[in-house]
Amino acid sequence: MPISLMSIEHLDKIHKIDQETNPSPWSFENLKSSLEVGHHGLVSLKNDKVIGFAMFSALPPECHILNIAVDKEYQGMGEGSLLLKYVLKQSKAMRIKKISLEVRINNLKAINFYKSFGFTEDAIRDKYYPGNPREDALLMSTAI
Repeated sequence: MPISLMSIEHLDKIHKIDQETNPSPWSFENLKSSLEVGHHGLVSLKNDKVIGFAMFSALPPECHILNIAVDKEYQGMGEGSLLLKYVLKQSKAMRIKKISLEVRINNLKAINFYKSFGFTEDAIRDKYYPGNPREDALLMSTAI
């Protein structure tokens, strides 16, 4: 699938994917604000339809992955891997040396996904995610 730079025009579909896949999704306004303040975004497209996205904040020499999600219909087909590979590729081009992220501590599928790309477990952030009860985050990073 083609990977393209994210634009404001993609936000409706990105918001929908995030709502359907994320236990604590971002608001439309937060997604829009993230782009407006200069965070980077990529979209995976199939027949001009957004089927996945990645958002990240780059402040060389570090980068922080903010969000990666794939439409449920296309999960398990390699779209998440493709998006993360492009994040890594763009980060290298921006002279990033380290990429970090948070993931729900109970999301073993995501943790193993990131480990397959060389991310390691760094620390636990207590009660990071909203909910009742609040959920801890596992901090992960990788050098590139």
